[in-house]
Amino acid sequence: MKIRKARQGDVAAIVAMLADDPLGKTRENYRDPLPAVYKQAFRAIDSNPDHELIVVEADNAEVVGTLQLSFIQYLTYRGGVRAQIEAVRIRSDRRGEGVGELMVRYAVARARSRGAHVVQLTTDKQRPDALRFYEKLGFTATHEGMKLHLD
Repeated sequence: MKIRKARQGDVAAIVAMLADDPLGKTRENYRDPLPAVYKQAFRAIDSNPDHELIVVEADNAEVVGTLQLSFIQYLTYRGGVRAQIEAVRIRSDRRGEGVGELMVRYAVARARSRGAHVVQLTTDKQRPDALRFYEKLGFTATHEGMKLHLD
């Protein structure tokens, strides 16, 4: 498997993975043709050096996993940088093969290489398997997260 930066041609496969679970089905609009907002979002992410949209490509060149890694500059921690992992998804037929672990370990290594002092992520409380997965990789639930959806 190969980890690489996502390309515009990967957007449909990424959105398909984002939509392929009970929570994602309610948030995403995966269809053909793909709504233009996804390609616009990809261009914004791709043009910002503080965001990396990552994919895992199987030996047959199919995209089987994705995550977004963002770097956030803070004044706290003596002007430190935090790395934020978001939107971790594995294609449903490839789950349990180590793709997620490969991606998260890659993201942690990228965070170190960019000088981040911490890697953080959130996972929905309705995903207990995800919580166990991240704990297995050394993440700890140190904070209670909150969200305010703006519609």
